[in-house]
Amino acid sequence: MMRRTAHLLAALVLAMSSLALQAKEAAPLAADPLTEKRLLAITTELRCLVCQNQTIADSNADLANDFRREIRKLIAEGKSDQEILDFMVARYGDFVRYRPPVKGTTILLWAGPAALLVIGLTTLILYLRRRNSAISDAALSSEEQRQIAALLDPSSHDSQNNKPQ
Repeated sequence: MMRRTAHLLAALVLAMSSLALQAKEAAPLAADPLTEKRLLAITTELRCLVCQNQTIADSNADLANDFRREIRKLIAEGKSDQEILDFMVARYGDFVRYRPPVKGTTILLWAGPAALLVIGLTTLILYLRRRNSAISDAALSSEEQRQIAALLDPSSHDSQNNKPQ
């Protein structure tokens, strides 16, 4: 019993120490708060190429950490914010910008959703019009009219209920 408890305790300690090994150290802040402010402003303008749905400032991906390190280095070299953004665009394309500029190569990014919405609504309207025109009120035959009249006539129900069997 004592040996089993010692084994369980050892397994628990091992599991807890493995969790501590997986934790990463926070990225070091720049010594200058102005540099960190510039870094934050620049990284909110750039997309994480791994996550694609987050800015570099929000992402914890290794690539985003590398981008932040590179941007800190460029800031330390005295590059302006625009020069840093231009460097990243030259290296990774307009897709790295979280809000890419409107130009010939990015027009599909900006106009694509609106075009898809217009195409979808047009298709829906055309489909509904065709469906409504396909549905028509067919005239009843004389036999069908007679059957309906017989079903709706209260005197015919009484005569059927009073018939001897």
